[in-house]
Amino acid sequence: MENKHLHFNTAIGVKKPENYRNKQTACPFCETDKLTDLIEVDGPIILLKNKYPVLENAYQTVLIETDDCHAELSTYTKEHLHRLIQFGIRHWLEMEQKGEYRSVIFFKNHGPLSGGTIAHPHMQIVGLKDLDYMEHVVQDMFEGIQIAYEEGVRFTLSSKPKVGFYEFNISMEDNLYQPKFAEYLQTAVHYILNHFPFKASSYNVFFYHVSKKIYAKIVPRFVTTPLYIGYGLPQVPNNLNWMAEEVEKLYFKKEVI
Repeated sequence: MENKHLHFNTAIGVKKPENYRNKQTACPFCETDKLTDLIEVDGPIILLKNKYPVLENAYQTVLIETDDCHAELSTYTKEHLHRLIQFGIRHWLEMEQKGEYRSVIFFKNHGPLSGGTIAHPHMQIVGLKDLDYMEHVVQDMFEGIQIAYEEGVRFTLSSKPKVGFYEFNISMEDNLYQPKFAEYLQTAVHYILNHFPFKASSYNVFFYHVSKKIYAKIVPRFVTTPLYIGYGLPQVPNNLNWMAEEVEKLYFKKEVI
């Protein structure tokens, strides 16, 4: 029978440090002299093998985004932002191209409700040996109300969200990195943390490689609705147009003097 689930190693999981709630736990990503199994270092950006590989049948890596433990994606300079996103996409696609994995996932957790355990800004690139994440991807989850479009990069608010409520999408062709991709991603995160109509401190970023395009889906995280947990029913709010217009007004419409 074909495996359809990721298997989690609890013996390793209980050893993982956690410092979102346990503030006394030292940050392992700040102690760079103690990091091992480094794959590539680009100044403050470090890719290394995950010290706590809790997922079985997978190759897990961690991408440390910066040497500033209190930084966050929405606050990065444009120079660091582009350096980071290009670095991450390059390694993700290279791992895909090796052909050693059935699929490779690239994602980011931020905040206590994101499913992460370490507050220091980081992402993860994981090669799955017997699972294909594309089996759970449908094209309409990237459809939505357009907020901005420039240089071949599209920024939308999902009209058919994967989990429900509010999900931002960004897309570009996979053959050439476009700076607007990272900048729209940063805008979505900044809006969630600073202007969202409900107080939000957590989000996820998920990357997808579909039909020669790269997508990023940015999802503000709250307690997940029971209708999705129990029945897989995503809910679509009735104020999507308002939110899309609000983001456009805040970040893209220039005042006429």
